[in-house]
Amino acid sequence: MLKEFVKYYKPYKKLFILDLLAAFLFATCNLVYPMITRNIMDEVIPNQNLQMLVVFAIVLIGIFILKAGLNYFMQYWGHVVGVRMQADMREYVFTHLQKLPNNYFDNNKAGITMSRIINDLMEISELAHHGPEDLFISIIMLGGSFFILLGINVELTLMIFLVLPFVLWFAISQRKKMNKAFMETRVKTGDVNATLENSIAGMKVTKSFCTEKEELDKFTESNKIFKHAREGAYKVMAEYFSGMNLFMDILELIALVAGGYFTYLGRISLGDFAAYILYVKMFIEPIKKLINFTEQYQSGMTGFERFTEIINQETEKEPINPVELEDVKGDIEINNVSFTYEDETEVLSNLSLSIEAGKTVALVGPSGGGKTTLCSLIPRFYDFEDGDIKIDGKNIKDISLRSLRKNIGVVQQDVFLFTGTIRDNILCGNPNASNEEIIEAAKKARIHDFIQTLPDGYDTYIGERGVKLSGGQKQRISISRIFLKNPPIIILDEATSALDNVTEREIQLSLEELSKDRTNLVVAHRLSTIKNADEIIVLTGNGIEERGTHEELINKEGIYSRFHKK
Repeated sequence: MLKEFVKYYKPYKKLFILDLLAAFLFATCNLVYPMITRNIMDEVIPNQNLQMLVVFAIVLIGIFILKAGLNYFMQYWGHVVGVRMQADMREYVFTHLQKLPNNYFDNNKAGITMSRIINDLMEISELAHHGPEDLFISIIMLGGSFFILLGINVELTLMIFLVLPFVLWFAISQRKKMNKAFMETRVKTGDVNATLENSIAGMKVTKSFCTEKEELDKFTESNKIFKHAREGAYKVMAEYFSGMNLFMDILELIALVAGGYFTYLGRISLGDFAAYILYVKMFIEPIKKLINFTEQYQSGMTGFERFTEIINQETEKEPINPVELEDVKGDIEINNVSFTYEDETEVLSNLSLSIEAGKTVALVGPSGGGKTTLCSLIPRFYDFEDGDIKIDGKNIKDISLRSLRKNIGVVQQDVFLFTGTIRDNILCGNPNASNEEIIEAAKKARIHDFIQTLPDGYDTYIGERGVKLSGGQKQRISISRIFLKNPPIIILDEATSALDNVTEREIQLSLEELSKDRTNLVVAHRLSTIKNADEIIVLTGNGIEERGTHEELINKEGIYSRFHKK
């Protein structure tokens, strides 16, 4: 785990080394001060050497100015290293998230994932900066203080160090408790974020059904669990810090009493005693830093552990030698495909279907028959277990995911618009499109005239997930993306479900225009939208029950005919 963490320092190695050098010089400056104090008390004052006192005063001023400069460098550039590492990790994990299969997002709450990317990485950033710096300063000051203390009096130093094994035992015994407490806190923070995000996103539904109290109860329960977890973590921290501070006070007491006794016996001078007290305080400071480091390490590495849990998630499977789809005609062959969700629900079993290039095939049937699932398998949003799907004779598992999805346009029933402007959302279809192409796509989707009525036109802010637009407007913007993308294969999964009858007819004309010389797979409940399909497939839990044109299926007086009558 630590080895994995250290590799993120590599791009900032020079800056990190400079930060440690500043820390070394800072610690060295601290070690000089007690020695000067010792000389002033033992030599300068007894000998009334005013000139030497002035020299020492100037030296100390110089040391203090140098310390201030070093401290500024560590506080600023040290934090910069941590922030840059945090940014790298956040970019890395987001890039990795984009490669994860859909079932990861089906099984993990967005709020928890957000907590791992934001809250946990913030703690990692602090560890990245303060951890090595505090550890390095502590080692320099502990080592330096120890040897200087030995030089003053060996017996007194050994008395001080007899306490250290107890300090180490206490610190180690508390480590596991802290790790467990902080991990639980991280998990509960993610749960609170997930609950809050869900409640805010569904605020309109809450108001509509007057379920404010129920939502508040859910949040209160989640918040209460988080509170207890946090209180437990603080309890462990309190035990740790209070225990360690007690040991530090005992060290100071030993230094004060034993040092005073040794001075009384004349075995050390008054200057030695003063320097000894100062060095013991300096000796205690790095120990306190180590205490803080332990807490910071636990917190940061707990966050890093949660970060690596996402990184270690298996990504979508790219072929070893990926094939690129070029000059796509649009022939689709589905051979004996079976698919089962993670909850063991089998949706498709040995399904076979051929769709000729340039043809429009419609899928109809009851919910749960596998229509939407099949639409998700063709662009490999999910991977199937058995069988194969081919486009122009090429197995989709041999085609690079980017190339495959670049040639398939999908309009889903549940439209998702990004927070931003209308232009931003249409550009999803082709980020490099010109303004003229955007307008042309919007015209084909019958949304241009509406956009022109808005004060900011295409630069109108549509709110989070397009909250400022109606369902039909959102759907038309999503359809305009497909016009802009201009793919050879189009999948329309209930694409006109959110539209009123007039708008639906307009969109149907646009879709018919778009469908020319392209392969179209259409899922529809409104049978009026698929009358002109080249072939209609009736898909149920038993597989393909019926297939044919609209007229052929009506004449069969089977399932499709009954749907049509209803």
